[in-house]
Amino acid sequence: MPKLKVRKQQIKKIALTGGPGGGKSTAAELFKLEFKDFISLVPEVATLLFRGGYPRVDSPHVVESIQKSIFHVQNNIEDSYATLFPHHTLLCDRGTVDGGAYWPKGAEDFYKVMGTNLKNELARYDAVIFFETAAAGGLAIDLGNPMRNEDQKKAIEIDLKLKSLWSQHPNFVYIKNDPSFLKKILSGIKAMDELIKGS
Repeated sequence: MPKLKVRKQQIKKIALTGGPGGGKSTAAELFKLEFKDFISLVPEVATLLFRGGYPRVDSPHVVESIQKSIFHVQNNIEDSYATLFPHHTLLCDRGTVDGGAYWPKGAEDFYKVMGTNLKNELARYDAVIFFETAAAGGLAIDLGNPMRNEDQKKAIEIDLKLKSLWSQHPNFVYIKNDPSFLKKILSGIKAMDELIKGS
């Protein structure tokens, strides 16, 4: 097993988030390759659950059950990765704040039901990289992803809700949509580089 490079970094956990179809998960895989000596990628919990059989429907009661599950699994998987990779920065494909944007009764009610608040959940992360949805530029967002059921209007709505929550983090980096996905990815890599190498 290769020896890990050990650093005393200040940035221990980064949330990578944004609206559906922002290129976040693709970016996460590229970041993992680019910064393999410094980061460990925590997979997106929602995708894990949906692929495992969780229903993807719009029923408010079901959505609430799913978001509760995602929240608790997110907490546990982040803790597990922190134990497994203590010398790496964790790059989390989404974070515990996200549930507030999907909760039928609004973010405040979500955090209350979860026994927490937005301030506490933001504090779990040292930085946030937010990829704006491609739907904001009128671009297609489905691209054959079977886990996605949002149309462009819904994607923009979720994107704005997520931004309103995550932008309250003091170390919030916004990657605006670009017609060139390559340019968007390069902006993300630059942001990651500044966070990782500068910490």
